Amino acid sequence: MSDSAPGSVAVLAYDGMTLFEIGIVVEVFGLSWSDVDQPWYDLTICTETAMAVRTLGGATLATPHGLSTLAGADTVVIPSVADPRARTSPELTEALQAAHARGARIVSICSGAFALADAGLLDGRRATTHWRYASLLRDRRPSIEVDPDPLYVDDGDILTSAGCAAGLDLCLHIVRTDLGGTVANQVARRMVVPPHRAGGQAQYIEAPMTNDPDDEALARTLEWVDRNLDKPLRVADLAREAGMSLRTFIRRFGAATGTSPNQWLTDRRIQRAVELLESTDASIEHISAATGFASPVTLRHHFTARTGTSPTAYRRTFRAAPA
Repeated sequence: MSDSAPGSVAVLAYDGMTLFEIGIVVEVFGLSWSDVDQPWYDLTICTETAMAVRTLGGATLATPHGLSTLAGADTVVIPSVADPRARTSPELTEALQAAHARGARIVSICSGAFALADAGLLDGRRATTHWRYASLLRDRRPSIEVDPDPLYVDDGDILTSAGCAAGLDLCLHIVRTDLGGTVANQVARRMVVPPHRAGGQAQYIEAPMTNDPDDEALARTLEWVDRNLDKPLRVADLAREAGMSLRTFIRRFGAATGTSPNQWLTDRRIQRAVELLESTDASIEHISAATGFASPVTLRHHFTARTGTSPTAYRRTFRAAPA
């Protein structure tokens, strides 16, 4: 755990925004967590002008901090924009460019990616936004590698997330990067949210809620998988547990989750491996067995493919916060 504060965070508030969008950032970076023995972030809410902004629901928000404060922060967060089809103001564009030029970390949540795009900060980079806006962002700036699938994309000094709730995933990822997995997990537990969410946006695209008994069977099956991840499960085993034919199970699973059973199972094994790497000193051999991978080699292969780093390197980075 680091003995020094992780730096300043500035988040933009604008006319017509929802309090949830900015509340995510305030909750993670603005609260003092009494059970986290760690100097915390210095959070500031900023606006483009000196005028109070109106939020949805009729509330107003006033702050003495403007774009100069935003541009001077260590981490700059654009939680969304009022209208993705409108051009970002020259003043905000200039503030984002100035912040990036001096080495700040720039973060967008949901449609906030459009402000980063208008500032030219996403050119030649991989980025994401809400799945509804992915095509619009791609058309707006063809030089951006728009990926509509992940919940967030970490491209080093530029980070983007999907819909506003995915901003919480990204904020926890930032805490994990800055202060380590133990601290991020503590914050997640206090907020009663998972420290990691497997899968991408496809899980949430036009997925209607139904009362179909098959959906309940799927939910029970996924819970059963969680209790049996150490076993060499096959898709046929999951279908049998759900009481469905293999073909029906694969079809229903894809409709419910937006991914294949094999992909989901591998992602869930990786997620469990991440939890064990962060919270235990168990060997890679033990973790591969506990997560149902055939061998440490298989674990390393899938882990590296999903996370871009090896299990050992991940543990070295996230088991303890950087000094």
